[in-house]
Amino acid sequence: MTLHASGSPLLFKAGPEGPDFAFEDALRKQGHDRIAGVDEAGRGPLAGPVVAAAVVLDPSVEIAGLADSKALTARRRAALFEAIMAEAQAVSVASVCAASIDASDIRKASLEAMRVCVTSLAPRADAALFDGRDVPPGLPQGLTAKSVIKGDARCLSVAAASIIAKVSRDRMLEMLCAAHPGYGLSGHKGYGSAAHRAAIGQLGGVARLHRFSFRPLSER
Repeated sequence: MTLHASGSPLLFKAGPEGPDFAFEDALRKQGHDRIAGVDEAGRGPLAGPVVAAAVVLDPSVEIAGLADSKALTARRRAALFEAIMAEAQAVSVASVCAASIDASDIRKASLEAMRVCVTSLAPRADAALFDGRDVPPGLPQGLTAKSVIKGDARCLSVAAASIIAKVSRDRMLEMLCAAHPGYGLSGHKGYGSAAHRAAIGQLGGVARLHRFSFRPLSER
């Protein structure tokens, strides 16, 4: 751990073009100690759950290469997933299934997954930074919550959460692929690729796997 002259930890930054600890630093100056970054994966697919992750990073530990999960290769995401799991102070993952998405809507389902993963952290966070424009309703009393537009590209904790959520969801879809052959889920991860749409056209949708409120499933 690198220390300032004062003895406080030197917070790791990913460089001028990547996410850094500026948002977390601001919250620490306000007296917060355990700050979670929160992000989700899987808002757009036709199949599978939406998955959210909350990550509390140790500011004294450098995890080189943290970035928005969408900007990373699958191999790099997998390596960073292991590093985050090994070095983070706390990690939590929550998902909302396709049937629950259909029963409400994808925005509400995403916010619910975020709420659950934050409230499930152990030890608990005292502040949270959420990717996007929205803060989930129903958060624990006393938790300071802020939304950060494009947080996965600007905030290290949110970038870490984006990686955990993405890799966790991809692994879920690989398991679902084995249970539901014919749809190619391990390849497209439930997104609306040409191959996936063709399989739906031939085989139909699967209850509790596919999102029947999403087109083209809603039009069948």
